[in-house]
Amino acid sequence: MKAPKILPWIARKDGITDQLALNLWRRAAGEAEEMSGCCNSSDYYRLAVSRFIELADEEGEKCAKRDPLARIAIIPSIGWMLREQNRFWQVNLLATQKACRFWLSNLKYLVSGQKLVV
Repeated sequence: MKAPKILPWIARKDGITDQLALNLWRRAAGEAEEMSGCCNSSDYYRLAVSRFIELADEEGEKCAKRDPLARIAIIPSIGWMLREQNRFWQVNLLATQKACRFWLSNLKYLVSGQKLVV
């Protein structure tokens, strides 16, 4: 039986390679054929797909446990904080610049004796 077209999607979802997903599909198809007794019925296909999803989930959990950075949850991601601080600095500098322009323009009119028409 051909591999289903959702095989790469499930592989990416569970964090495994496409080749490993294909091997798991072949294993699930073989187990489903042993259970159902044939390889062209709807029960066979249902068993094969459900067993493949189970195998892919198990293998994805194993891969996640092997990843050393996945287990270290105490390292915070500070990129968002740096972006926010940068935005706050830009907003503060922009507000200061506008306030200075406002006071300088009003100071010009105050010294020259003219009223500012808004």
